[in-house]
Amino acid sequence: MTILEEIVAFKKTQVAALKQKATVQQLESLPAFNSPVHLLSPVLKAGKTSGIIAEFKRRSPSKDVINDSASVALVTKGYVTAGATALSVLTDTKYFGGTLDDLDIARDTNTIPILRKDFMVDEWQIIEAKAHGADIILLIAETLTKAEVAQFAKVAQSLGMDVLLEMHDELGLSKISPDITIVGINNRDLKTFSVDLDRSIRMLEKLPSEVARIAESGISAPATVVQLREAGFQGFLIGERFMKYPDPGQACADFIKACTQNPPQ
Repeated sequence: MTILEEIVAFKKTQVAALKQKATVQQLESLPAFNSPVHLLSPVLKAGKTSGIIAEFKRRSPSKDVINDSASVALVTKGYVTAGATALSVLTDTKYFGGTLDDLDIARDTNTIPILRKDFMVDEWQIIEAKAHGADIILLIAETLTKAEVAQFAKVAQSLGMDVLLEMHDELGLSKISPDITIVGINNRDLKTFSVDLDRSIRMLEKLPSEVARIAESGISAPATVVQLREAGFQGFLIGERFMKYPDPGQACADFIKACTQNPPQ
């Protein structure tokens, strides 16, 4: 069993248990469920911001602990001050050290779009994400069938949310449905965790023109962002690059500033 298969199997068991503790009606009664949604896709398409989606991530299966002492409020506020276009917040506890409390804090602290970064295996999680202030959900093509992607995306769209479909290779292209608003190409193979930074550019021309397009994982140099932007990408999801510093917000600010000064390589 790969680490990705292990995570998904655990997530299905976990969600089944959580559904017994909170009904859809209870989630819909939470204040954040009826809060306005901050859409990311039109902002990315407009191309007038940094395009940086800055991530709050304590640890990961591939890197173990990255930063386990950072304050969600301070880091995410720092990202916004730095000029990030959106935030990504890990809510998986077992493998990434995140919680829904992190999402709540990020939402209470900021007004820019927020992606709930987790492994979606049930429609219930989408309602849960909206109830905790998320504007965008993540669907991972490798972990879902084409029918599941279409159904989950339809539910999210009915709530007014953006839907990010993440894929690692061409097999994910067939799973793009009309309700997908953002497509992300993950440079990291979620089965082996190896990184291929050229993957995004190779996949770019195969993406539908109507979706916002982002590159994910393994982006550590500002010049890489410049190159990917020149190729046609509109957003760049970056987590570990910032979180490994004592002050992730300042690291993000320095990175964004460098992106405006470095020519494509």
